[in-house]
Amino acid sequence: MSVELNETLVVGISATALFDLSRSDKNFSEKSTLDHDAAIDEYRKEMLEKENDPLDDGTGMPLVKSLLKLNKHLPPDDDTPIVEVVVISRNSPETGIKILKEIRRRQLPITRSAFIAGEQSTMYLEAFYVDLFLTTNQQDAQIVTDSNVCAAALVKAPPKNAKPLDEKQVRFAFDADAVLFNEESEIINKQQGLEKFKIHENENQDIPLSKGPYANLLKKLSKIKERLPSRIESSPIKLAIMTARNSPAEMRVLKTLRAWDIYIDQAFFLGGLEKSRFLKAFNPHIFFDDQDPHLEPAAIDIPCAKVLYPSNSPLNRLK
Repeated sequence: MSVELNETLVVGISATALFDLSRSDKNFSEKSTLDHDAAIDEYRKEMLEKENDPLDDGTGMPLVKSLLKLNKHLPPDDDTPIVEVVVISRNSPETGIKILKEIRRRQLPITRSAFIAGEQSTMYLEAFYVDLFLTTNQQDAQIVTDSNVCAAALVKAPPKNAKPLDEKQVRFAFDADAVLFNEESEIINKQQGLEKFKIHENENQDIPLSKGPYANLLKKLSKIKERLPSRIESSPIKLAIMTARNSPAEMRVLKTLRAWDIYIDQAFFLGGLEKSRFLKAFNPHIFFDDQDPHLEPAAIDIPCAKVLYPSNSPLNRLK
């Protein structure tokens, strides 16, 4: 029987983004530069010896747990899942047993996985219908970004001061320019300055912004909200925009979302105020931004992930 996931939100996640494997990964990376084969042998030995030891949460765990609970909202006559999570790991099948045991120990309803022994995870995203890929590997994140197969992000370390999250909801927070929307306006801001940017955005407020790397994900989330039984305003999926834009550059954002027929629950036009203050109040399961100065203060308290620029983007030179 062929399975189609076109109406399902599919999240691909590396084992290191789902669980905190930072110590093992750091040891492997450090030793691999000296002797790659010896580092692989030592990593395999550690994973096998500690195969039954529990793992701590990775940055993506709160998001995954809450997303999977959305499937409880399915009506009895609908067997197409609302959300599917796929673990795509650079571990070998042998060392991946530790990951699978932890998934079962936690009783996470994750049934699909791929263990590919060091190959690039990105090769299999399209085959799995992935809409969002979360990883701790910068090379993998960059390749996905350049390929435009799906939204991709490089997750930050798990937050040290995280507050409890509402597990009855899934709360997403997105930056605007170079994330939901393309980078054109951000390039104007970097090259010509803030005032020229504001003038440009105000003059073009009736022209929808072009799609950015997360536009399709946002549209998929909007469709998923429509599948849920509750009214859109009371949906368990909450979507927020956190942007440094302010008046008169804000109207183009709202009019673009209207043109895309997307309902956003909350929008914050902060005009330079620190995003972390508002993110602590909104308390999302994950926040996506393209700039470390916004991510690093926020990552202390909430799960954060960096959206990389395409390799050929002018923004790489304008940082």
